[in-house]
Amino acid sequence: MRLRISSTKVVVFGYFIFIILVGSLLLMLPMAWKGAAELRYIDALFTATSAVCVTGLITVDTASYTRLGQTVIALLIQTGGLGIITFATIYLASPRKRISLVNRAIIKDYYIDEVEYKPKEMIRHILTATFVIEGLGAALLFLRFRHLEDGVFLSIFHAVSAFCNAGFSTFSDNLEGYVGDSLVSITIMSLIVTGGIGFLVMRDVALCALKRKRRLSYHSKMALGVTAFLILVGALTFFALEYHRSMKGLAPAQKVIASFFQSVTPRTAGFDTIPQARLSTPSVLITIMLMFIGASPGSTGGGVKTTTFFVVLLAAFRGTDESDKLTVGRRSVSAQTIIKAVGVIGKGLGIIMAAVILLLVVEHDRAGSGPLGLTQALFEVVSAFGTVGLSLGITSSLGDAAKSILILTMFAGRVGIFAMALPRSARRIERYADFPSTDVLIG
Repeated sequence: MRLRISSTKVVVFGYFIFIILVGSLLLMLPMAWKGAAELRYIDALFTATSAVCVTGLITVDTASYTRLGQTVIALLIQTGGLGIITFATIYLASPRKRISLVNRAIIKDYYIDEVEYKPKEMIRHILTATFVIEGLGAALLFLRFRHLEDGVFLSIFHAVSAFCNAGFSTFSDNLEGYVGDSLVSITIMSLIVTGGIGFLVMRDVALCALKRKRRLSYHSKMALGVTAFLILVGALTFFALEYHRSMKGLAPAQKVIASFFQSVTPRTAGFDTIPQARLSTPSVLITIMLMFIGASPGSTGGGVKTTTFFVVLLAAFRGTDESDKLTVGRRSVSAQTIIKAVGVIGKGLGIIMAAVILLLVVEHDRAGSGPLGLTQALFEVVSAFGTVGLSLGITSSLGDAAKSILILTMFAGRVGIFAMALPRSARRIERYADFPSTDVLIG
């Protein structure tokens, strides 16, 4: 059993590494690049990794790629945006083999009960929902982009990038030119939120809307509740902090939309209508926190996930009862779920801390421009780990070693956490005696 699980992890890593390498080679083709300077492989690899990991960080301007290059990027985004969970399920539930008890446990762990019995149906729903929502988003964006050259392509590209929470844009200034455009801003925000709440939640909501289900599952309620809370509180905070700063010069209604956009985009999307470098320090720190939390489980987004954050937060401030369970409303969360949530947070913080330290070491003297600041390094690393794509404007100026660190961080944030969370073994030895318990002082 242990070998089978190990091979599953190899396939998960191998699949994404293969797609990234193929994408980087395609981007190196002469007909895929039109920039003034020659495209270096490290930048092509960075772009491919960022696209497959639906991050959005860039070291070269996406507008410098030809339509062929941008099409490759869009396909890489779609491939990664359909989700590591989807591809893991496709592999585990492929017709060429039966679904083992170990693989059923893996699927169930990420899709809850229903997928254990209907994996192929769930995959069909995921693909259908993805293309329908992206199509509707592209149609709305076309109303604004139709006067531009290749308006159809631009609409599809941005719809795919938004729903997949990638943040890539064919415009050199991202979406800063549309800061006052309610149609573009609201459409992009809607695609980001829809792609970030998770396919299981979307299906749950659809079944309730069609009266085929009486009530939402507790997971859906938690994911939607935490998402709404973070968006609303974030928007109010950004509105108050940036009203006379980065949003100065905008009309009140535009400031409201810009505040909501800034609250939504750190949830692993990466688009920006306001340059992140113009944000105040408190706003930068809040953005870092939102990037770390990320989207919801089973979605196109990254981060440690909303439900993970909520469970750990409740466990920290409320604590467990006598049976080591966390009571939330009329439901109880098991100790195993709490431990898993704490593990995800711990692994995430460990990866971020290591990457920040390495980034500061290799960028101690940025080509004579002085050392990299801690806030800049932290923002860049959390953006990479959370597969967000926001930047304070330093990504393109980083050295090759720093770019390599961010490549590994993006991969770890997208694929590594999932692989580390796979069950280690289904073979357990039943114990008739256990180790003696002990107490450890905490706090």
